[in-house]
Amino acid sequence: MRKLYRFHSLFLLLLFLSVLPAWAQEAALISGTIQNTAGEPVPGATIFIRGTFIGTSTDREGKFTLRADFGEAPVVLSVSFVGYESREVTLSKPDNAVLVQLKINSTLTNEVIASASRVEEGILQAPVTVEKVTSQQVLRMPPPDVQVGLNHFKGIDVNSTSMLMNSLSTRGFNSAKSERLIQLTDYFDTQSPSLNINAGNITGLPELDIESIEIIHGPASALYGANAFNGVLLLNSKDPFVSEGLSARVRGGERSFGEGQLRYAKKLTDKLAIKITGAYLTANDWLATNYAATSTAVERDNNPEGSALGFDAVNRYGDVKNTYSPAQNRAATTTTPAYTVNPELYGKSVFMPGFTETTLVGDDHKAKAWKVQPSLSYLVTSSVKMTVGANINRGTASYQSSSRYRLRDLGTNQYHGEIKGERWFLRGQSIQDFGNRSYDLGFLGAFIQTSPVADGAATRYVDQYFGTYNGAYTAARNAGASAEQAQGAAKAKADQLQLDPNSARFQQLRSQIIQDATPGRGARLNPSSLLNEGNAQYNFKLGTTADLIVGAAYRKFRLGSNGNIYSDDHKRIQNHETGGYAQFTKKFLDERLKLALAGRIDAFKNFDAAFSPRASVVYSAGDNKQHNLRASFGRAFRSPTQLDQYIRLDVGRALLLGNVDNGFQGYRLLNAQGQRFGTVGADLASFEANIAPLQLERLSTFEVGYKAALSDKLALDVNYYQSYYNDFIGATTFIGNANGSRPTVAQLQAGTPTQFQSGETRVLQVWTNAAQEVRTKGGAIGVTYSVAPALNLAANYSLNILDRSEVQDQAFQTYFNTPKHKYNVSASGTALTHLSYSVNYRWAQGHEYGMPFAVGQLANYCAVDAFVGYTFPTLSSTLQAGASNLLDANNIQVYGGPNIGRLIYVGLQIDVK
Repeated sequence: MRKLYRFHSLFLLLLFLSVLPAWAQEAALISGTIQNTAGEPVPGATIFIRGTFIGTSTDREGKFTLRADFGEAPVVLSVSFVGYESREVTLSKPDNAVLVQLKINSTLTNEVIASASRVEEGILQAPVTVEKVTSQQVLRMPPPDVQVGLNHFKGIDVNSTSMLMNSLSTRGFNSAKSERLIQLTDYFDTQSPSLNINAGNITGLPELDIESIEIIHGPASALYGANAFNGVLLLNSKDPFVSEGLSARVRGGERSFGEGQLRYAKKLTDKLAIKITGAYLTANDWLATNYAATSTAVERDNNPEGSALGFDAVNRYGDVKNTYSPAQNRAATTTTPAYTVNPELYGKSVFMPGFTETTLVGDDHKAKAWKVQPSLSYLVTSSVKMTVGANINRGTASYQSSSRYRLRDLGTNQYHGEIKGERWFLRGQSIQDFGNRSYDLGFLGAFIQTSPVADGAATRYVDQYFGTYNGAYTAARNAGASAEQAQGAAKAKADQLQLDPNSARFQQLRSQIIQDATPGRGARLNPSSLLNEGNAQYNFKLGTTADLIVGAAYRKFRLGSNGNIYSDDHKRIQNHETGGYAQFTKKFLDERLKLALAGRIDAFKNFDAAFSPRASVVYSAGDNKQHNLRASFGRAFRSPTQLDQYIRLDVGRALLLGNVDNGFQGYRLLNAQGQRFGTVGADLASFEANIAPLQLERLSTFEVGYKAALSDKLALDVNYYQSYYNDFIGATTFIGNANGSRPTVAQLQAGTPTQFQSGETRVLQVWTNAAQEVRTKGGAIGVTYSVAPALNLAANYSLNILDRSEVQDQAFQTYFNTPKHKYNVSASGTALTHLSYSVNYRWAQGHEYGMPFAVGQLANYCAVDAFVGYTFPTLSSTLQAGASNLLDANNIQVYGGPNIGRLIYVGLQIDVK
């Protein structure tokens, strides 16, 4: 791969040298000034020659210079800047005194997007709900991860499991894994192939290089494939031909927060440009501190919080359980004494105290991220551009899924190339990820407890604890204590034997287990998988009012974990997907009515082929087409994640298995009568479960919306949707054999003493499809009002409702994980010419939140975020200050995750054109 990219770079250089002289001779200089209607310069405005990739931007005095080919005059200049109406200027010959004045449009209703239809269109005329965030808005977002700031916008939910590990969702079914929304940077997928996650913005762009962010709400599979199920997040980078110069930013603040970013872009010639961006961030991470009793589908007999028998706490790890039974009695041998369980403890589950997340993470408590992203761009012709680049990313953060994980130096190496023209593109990339020194906190705590009390010793800490508890309980009862008093005395006695986290032995075991990736013995997670993909598209112009785009895509996963996460057994698992799509768009009635039909066919290795259609209509009313009504129907398919398909992970309380072979037979934990498995007298047949292999999840969504510029100062965006999910993918838990067979009576009897947490017959958790339809509905409304440049007001409200009325199996977990009601209120603007600010208050209603790790109720959560910046033009610098969750309010977004508290910082940004 490295040699291939070196060859590409050499090829580009030779091509550049061969064609430069002819092109340079034909080009003529154009220069001028961009101002606002008050005659003030507009620095940073972009100027493109229409139909080409030739462009530039204005300096701090609003001046620009570029070259244009007048061989086929006229030349049309497209001029734009955030917060202003775009303009076009036609030149029949070179002009060195071009003057363009832009009119303010603070409501941003003139923005152009390309994500919704994969061709450029005005945001008012988009056929589906889509949000666009400008570069100015990005730089004013206070949170250290830009994606967290997106929760200021309607319908977007952010799930934070640490400072840098954040995932997004729209329209419900939130998850820390962001399974139903794809994340793209310049249309390249940035997911970690092994974990199928987008690690916040660790794998995205530094804020200094973000030109804009576009978020599609709802199904987009018709144009983006099966995993664009509930939305698309697209980060667009700045063009080095247009945004030249050096930008740097440093920030520091609470929690030992420190950050630095650098962007340098330079046109080496009119046809060749380079860009390199880099970023580094460090801070004390947010760690989870929920010590309530864990509730999951797997934990069947946890004790209540505060029990003298101990209990399994959400954010304690290593709170190992022992259920006493007669089977644990043993006679004396030559090396071990006799052991007899007190009959009063039969059937009672006792838990060790375990260790907190802070204790286990220890000196790994720093959130860290660094990224380096070089690229080279070359204009083959004025309308054909080629770009090659690399994104090298590493980060440390906590992550939550089936357990809590410390992703330490999680890395991705991404190499990509693109060649595109005005109406077509070819793209290809390769991503490889690295777990490096990541580890599972649940494994770490449990394996410390099951370690020998000294090197070479036969007795383990777990044996010592439960033996002491039993003995102390018996002694207390013999001394006349009640059962409750004896339990308390036994716990106090046994707790004294818990390994001291400050001891050398604890540190020795912690280091040893973290570095060991052996399944069943070590906590290290070090998968390394690859994703290779390519895609292409062409836009056929069918006259002046119709377009037909066609495209194709291919992706191949090569999964590797050495048996650590996947069932790969030291041989990579290969999986692939192929798709093709088309979209026909036609405008009628003086281009006021726009109809679009799109469809995509995807083929999979493990599933039947799927067809994803989308039909939409947009009608633009008003003198300036400022009132836009839209309606759409879309159908999407979600391919189960690679983990859903191939995982094999023993988390102690359950064995997690992929489900793409022949399915499973076993016994449910609850029958239709609400009886638990193992209830005396219950009919065994009433618990029988037959789990079919996974299929694609299907979604159909109807949406209507209205988006309008009600005046120069007032904008409104409203949408309503109804969605119908079939073959919904969710987790199900049962007792079965790992080979898929139904356990025999003898196997059930053998597994009962350990509660099926070891041996051949286990508590299994697999992903499967619900037999009933799951329905959701909701909507959102956003209002923007520009009082003056110094005061822009915005507010939005989002509603999301889950309808389980058709789901008969109430034990089936959908993990909707979404507040029913939430809203934002914000103010922003530029005052005194050089002072900019933004402040946002957000509130979300509490709701149930569930993942395989834990299920529980979130309280209402809210936050105030604020930013202020003052620019010194002569110094090309801006002094900044910001705060996320300024009032340090409750801000727990994931059950079992941390409270994302207050972070205040100050900083300095320098921009040299």
